[in-house]
Amino acid sequence: MALQSESTGPVSPSVDPAEIAKFSRLSAEWWDPTGKMAPLHRINPLRISFIRDAACRKFERNAKSLSCLSGLRMLDIGCGAGLLCEPFTRLGAQVIGIDPSATNIAAAKLHADKSHLAIDYRCTTVEEIDPRERFDIVMAMEVIEHVNDVPAFLGRCAALMKPTGIMLVATLNRNWKSFALAIVGAEYVMRWLPRGTHQWDKFVTPDELEQHLQGLGLVVTEQSGLVFNPLADRWRLSTDMDVNYMVVAETAP
Repeated sequence: MALQSESTGPVSPSVDPAEIAKFSRLSAEWWDPTGKMAPLHRINPLRISFIRDAACRKFERNAKSLSCLSGLRMLDIGCGAGLLCEPFTRLGAQVIGIDPSATNIAAAKLHADKSHLAIDYRCTTVEEIDPRERFDIVMAMEVIEHVNDVPAFLGRCAALMKPTGIMLVATLNRNWKSFALAIVGAEYVMRWLPRGTHQWDKFVTPDELEQHLQGLGLVVTEQSGLVFNPLADRWRLSTDMDVNYMVVAETAP
């Protein structure tokens, strides 16, 4: 059973209370595209298209259809205020968004109500999800670099996948380039993110992530980097996974 934090909600072994508190303080700004979550808004269209296309390939759907994810159950772990939950609900998926921050969940519910969207938001952790629940798509986007125990966290994520399901993970690579760009550049020079948003030693390399997934009987089937072009002032998908990257994994054949 998870412990209970009065200010932030449930706390489980993989959860770092300091990280929950950090993002709880930003709950009022999640949906402000010009606020402290602006970088997430900038990359969100790329995240959405990457996840949608991977899901459509896996489940043989037409990605151009406005209801291409109809009938699929999606779990968004560490959903914040629902920046991914809402667009995937609009694409027809049954979305469950979980976050250990009570203020984030409150902000998510408020925005969903204003948008007239029925989303199952829960202030809980992945460890507290009923183990009998199963999902076609499990997402842990920009989460594992904030947890205490990466292998245990990923193991719980994998346990919630249907045998035919997929898991999507987005995180930050750990090398000199990611320190220079994601920490020094993004937090101290450009001030895209509040200082202290990330801890470089918690970043996970693609090889480490793949090893963790392989240990859970999963295989990486797709991967992509996210790269910022300062001249064009935009983000794009890339084979360069030196800093931000995303992977798709499924049960090994």
